[in-house]
Amino acid sequence: MSESTQADDLNPELKKHTFEAEVAQLLHLVTHSLYSNADIFVRELVSNASDACDKLRFEATNDDSLYEDDGELKIRIDVDEEAKTVTFTDNGIGMNETDAIENLGTIAKSGTKAFLDKLSESQKQDGQLIGQFGVGFYSGFIVADSISVASRKAGETADKGVRWVSDGTGSFTVEPITKEARGTAITLHLKEEYSEGEDSYLDRAKIKRLVNKYSDHISLPIQMRKEIWQEDVKEDEHDDTPASGEMGLTDVWETINKASALWTRSISEVEDDEYVDFYKNISYDMDDPLTWTHNRVEGRVQYTQLLYIPKKAPVDLYTREQQHGLKLYVKRVFIMDEAEQLLPMYLRFVKGVIDSADLPLNVSRELLQESRDVKSIREGNARRVLTMIASLANSEDSDKQEKFAQFYAEFGDVIKEGLGEDMGNQARIAKLLRYTTSTNDQLDTSFEDYKGRMKEGQKAIYYLTADNLAAAKNSPQLELFKKKGIEVILMTSRVDEWAMNFLTQFDETPLQNIAKGAVDLGDLQDDEEKAEAEKAEETMKPVVDKLKTTLGERAKDVKVSTRLVDSPACLVVGEGELSPQMIQMLQQMGQEVPASKPTLEVNPDHPLIKKLEASDQFDELAQVIFDQALLADGGQLEDPAAYLKRVNELLMK
Repeated sequence: MSESTQADDLNPELKKHTFEAEVAQLLHLVTHSLYSNADIFVRELVSNASDACDKLRFEATNDDSLYEDDGELKIRIDVDEEAKTVTFTDNGIGMNETDAIENLGTIAKSGTKAFLDKLSESQKQDGQLIGQFGVGFYSGFIVADSISVASRKAGETADKGVRWVSDGTGSFTVEPITKEARGTAITLHLKEEYSEGEDSYLDRAKIKRLVNKYSDHISLPIQMRKEIWQEDVKEDEHDDTPASGEMGLTDVWETINKASALWTRSISEVEDDEYVDFYKNISYDMDDPLTWTHNRVEGRVQYTQLLYIPKKAPVDLYTREQQHGLKLYVKRVFIMDEAEQLLPMYLRFVKGVIDSADLPLNVSRELLQESRDVKSIREGNARRVLTMIASLANSEDSDKQEKFAQFYAEFGDVIKEGLGEDMGNQARIAKLLRYTTSTNDQLDTSFEDYKGRMKEGQKAIYYLTADNLAAAKNSPQLELFKKKGIEVILMTSRVDEWAMNFLTQFDETPLQNIAKGAVDLGDLQDDEEKAEAEKAEETMKPVVDKLKTTLGERAKDVKVSTRLVDSPACLVVGEGELSPQMIQMLQQMGQEVPASKPTLEVNPDHPLIKKLEASDQFDELAQVIFDQALLADGGQLEDPAAYLKRVNELLMK
């Protein structure tokens, strides 16, 4: 809470407060011309007024008396050229003194600190950010020397009104007032540079254009005083020259926006530009959306969905604790800003609006978690989004193909989470995934593409996980497959190995990680090769047994390899066991990892293994071979110094 003092001995009820540090810092940035787009204040103050009306409508579902015989919710904008002010008035929920101090003077639940952190990280100086973190009120100080707010909370008596005033330099005053009408009036006392010339916001036509640009979708009527042409009275009634005159204000308030929620309008009536403007308004994104879908869903649950996919991933995409979700309306009444229950977590990047005809108006987050209707909406939204993405992926249109490539570059990793989170849509998700392969460096091979290129007699889709493409392409596990000309999918995202634990087949073809378990090429391996492998296993048995003894607890087992061609050794884990990369990732996340030991496979034809048989430094060489296999597999050495010491000693002999 901010500190307060008596501001005026003549008015003991006027109290002066100091802004909290973060708010003061924000105001300093705003008042020093941080933003290049000053117009943003119109969008923000209209949005705040709309929110205030939505809150009243929601509260009034349980208490009609809050309407106070004034149920026609509206927003009014008034321009006073003489006083050089612009006033935004709403008859929404309103504020009392406590609300004004908490909402306008302290960090409270606004995102001021998050906004400042974001600004510091990105170094972006654009007004789009201010709305994203819920601190839009302060954008008024971009154009105003001072701001005064008069408000009364719905349901409280007229003498419980409050006036809040600040010049944005570090403090504000509050005092009680009598206010007959509920709601809030925010008056901006414009700076000189914004009250004259081309940048003047006293131009009513300019205010109307900005409302149409930023807030046309607001379902409440946004009103301004009607202007009409008023002719000068002629002194000579016989004078035929055209009458002079000027536009004059009337006491009639006219609605200047369409006053209907965009998602409720017929799809054929909405232009693409309107969809784009609406997206920017709800997402605070400077870029146009990548694509969108607008549908009315009929059935057991009826609802309207307007869903957008952004062009770029937000910076908090992988912060799973960060709130994500869609705006929820029930019968056009705003209920919740970030209803995360309406989309599965792996689609958290989707923005948009859901308007349900079946949910109760007093729906709570607890009810959303348990409701069958919400589950139906969530499943419908997931299917719709995946269908929208698939339409881009499968299109022959070059523009749509480019959009899909852009989508996959930004969100490909996050939708892989759906393989484990959304079993009902697992097959749909799998069709959208794209990879590089051992024969194609482009990130454009689908499982379906791979199946179409499989060699005759190949019974499985082979893949390999690694930290990066270079490590994957140079992996010892690939050697046999390269020799036989068998393509292998290369998975280099950190989420791949986790996700592939849940996907065991694609279109009835099994998926096989070539770094796990034994390599069985089936019909692709002839009888002669199998016979040679059996012979090598028998010949190498003494060496293998000695390696088992030397390595001890480091290795689960030692075997003769059938997958190596050029490398001396490699590590293999069993089916269902964690790879060295997965173990490392889990440890970095602070998770406890169960003990897991790999199997060492050695190449009987490699000179180093042949040297090992007769070496008098068997133990040291065995440890070095194991460590090198671990490094090649993306693992980390427990004792790098010991490894270097062994290598140096071997080099000197």
